[in-house]
Amino acid sequence: MAIWRVLRLLYVQVLLGIALGILVGWLWPQFGASLKPLGDAFVKLIKMLIAPVIFCTVAGGIAKMSDLKSFGRIGGRALVYFEAVSTLALLVGLAVGEIVQPGAGFNVDPKTLDPHAVADYVAKARQMGVTDYLLHLIPDTFAGAFAAGDVLQVLLLAILTGFAMARLDLVGAPVTHALDRIGEVFFGIIRIVVRLAPIGAFGAMAFTIGKYGLAALLKLGALVGTFYVTSILFVAVVLGLIAWLAGFSLWRLLVYIREELFIVLGASSSEAVLPQLMQKLERLGAPRAVTGLVVPAGYSFNLDGTNIYMTLATLFLAQACNIPLTWEQELVLLAVAMLTSKGASGVTGAGFITLALTLGAVGVIPVQAMALILGVDRFMSECRALTNVIGNAVATLVVARWEGTLDREALARELRQGPAPAAPPPHTVESPAD
Repeated sequence: MAIWRVLRLLYVQVLLGIALGILVGWLWPQFGASLKPLGDAFVKLIKMLIAPVIFCTVAGGIAKMSDLKSFGRIGGRALVYFEAVSTLALLVGLAVGEIVQPGAGFNVDPKTLDPHAVADYVAKARQMGVTDYLLHLIPDTFAGAFAAGDVLQVLLLAILTGFAMARLDLVGAPVTHALDRIGEVFFGIIRIVVRLAPIGAFGAMAFTIGKYGLAALLKLGALVGTFYVTSILFVAVVLGLIAWLAGFSLWRLLVYIREELFIVLGASSSEAVLPQLMQKLERLGAPRAVTGLVVPAGYSFNLDGTNIYMTLATLFLAQACNIPLTWEQELVLLAVAMLTSKGASGVTGAGFITLALTLGAVGVIPVQAMALILGVDRFMSECRALTNVIGNAVATLVVARWEGTLDREALARELRQGPAPAAPPPHTVESPAD
């Protein structure tokens, strides 16, 4: 039956999970809030696989490169792209905040706000100095990076291992082959785990609505609505233009990765799709060396949604507390945000922690003012994660095109045909789809 075929599609199941989660959280708030472990469990299942996937992909990709100098060039071009687009995202958030002024009319006295509500986020932000952050990139032990699941630490180890294997020539070839096979095993596990995405989306959305309620969303709807519209326009206009200049359709790319986007929407976590996104970008013609470097690094240095949120939320808090900002202070805010936006990657509630770090560094707006948006931050985290994922998908294809290694025939073919159907359940005798 046609309906049954539609219901078997993963993204349709995720959408149903989201809709049921909203309904349960609205009708039975206490029960909905108690379903948080379902969403957390799904994200944890994916996150436990991220470190080995990145290691196998990046180390194996570098080991098979004939010109190791090109790897440094790829990294340099990726960082240039990251900084340019991230700065543009910050400017967009700043401009929209000034034009729309979503916080005007709140007339909040910061002294009446409870500083304990955001104490945990402030404490985490204070621990993230520049020196500490750089030292944190180096794991205490080789295995420690995998145990902690830190993406940047694993990326560092993968790069070093890849270069070492490339220098070993024939000795390193068997190790490279073994890493490829191990990587296939982990991707096979991911294809099994991802079938649980509808349950994870259901639990995460039921928790969000049950915990904070639709009333909180309506109360601060101006900020939430402004952020969503701004992010959509940024994706459609800025990323759409970048994609067009790179020779591909952003809309077709979004359709191609729709399953990953719906999973991010439900789980409110961009990390929930990192391995699957890397695999799909390889199918689109981006070489493994480019995908393995740009996607994990982009999760730390190319956070377009988080950047828009930071400047827009800062201006919202200033307007709500009747604290006028001069253009000099806004320039300081922009400069600080360019640094702090790189400092909270891989941390739960990273966007909110980064905002706390930014407010503390600028020193004009009281940090306790963040309590105003604590209740709706979860609603905005979905949009932050979606924008970040889309931005990194575009970045990977653009860097591959810039490097001259993008298989444009494969890109056109895959975008035209769409993604391969989901793998069949494990109990069938069919071979899993690549």
